Amino acid sequence: MFGLGIQEILIIAFIILLLFGGKKIPEMMRGLGRGVKSFKDGMKEGDESEE
Repeated sequence: MFGLGIQEILIIAFIILLLFGGKKIPEMMRGLGRGVKSFKDGMKEGDESEE
């Protein structure tokens, strides 16, 4: 669909690194991981309550 190659991904990663800095990115990824885990837990609870 978009056809992103290695060069495009590296450019995007470099721009993100410039915008947020090296210290902020791990914090953002940690928060994203917590959000995904919370979402999955919520989905499991929703499935259990339907049975």
